[in-house]
Amino acid sequence: MSEPLFGARPVTIAPGAVHVPGWLDLDSQRDLVRRCREWARGPGGMRRHRTPRGGTMSVRMAALGWYWRPYRYTREVPEAGPVAPFPEHLGALAHAGVRDAYGTNPPTDTADYDVALINFYDAEARMGMHQDREELADVPVVSLSLGDTCVFRFGNTETRGRPYTDVELRSGDLFVFGGPARRAYHGVPRTRPGSADPACGLTSGRLNITIRATGMS
Repeated sequence: MSEPLFGARPVTIAPGAVHVPGWLDLDSQRDLVRRCREWARGPGGMRRHRTPRGGTMSVRMAALGWYWRPYRYTREVPEAGPVAPFPEHLGALAHAGVRDAYGTNPPTDTADYDVALINFYDAEARMGMHQDREELADVPVVSLSLGDTCVFRFGNTETRGRPYTDVELRSGDLFVFGGPARRAYHGVPRTRPGSADPACGLTSGRLNITIRATGMS
């Protein structure tokens, strides 16, 4: 996998933040959708987390390798036992994604990936601006999109507000952010219901697989 799966050219959104449209072909998308359905049946299933301020996230989430909830990692899923293991397949995809996004000059070390968050967005789900900062490793975050198109808002490292850039992420797209963009605020203000090609294996909603390296043992 030395070339992007569809041969798409990477688009630099900010230093260290790269969008590769159409990175996954339809067969790969269908395979990941199938795997996500299996992972969703794992310990704890797909959950909507409560935030420290008492709200409930609109996105449903499952975790592999480490269990994430606002805002920490554990090895145990509350009331469900050990978290499901991190699949080697996703680690290989993450390394390939970093290579295809950055070429021969990645901005940081790509240490072992060990956690994946599977997020499901229905037509009403949103994700507020936030930083991925629970990880100890300074390793690029790899994001894969499946199903409906979303507006992905990629901001700066200092504030949830402007400046930011809105990017449309479609099914099969890859987005990688590391280096100076690793702690940038980002979120999903809206999705576009009904925009997915049913051939991807998902007839409604959006799946996002976010692959990270925690740097923990």
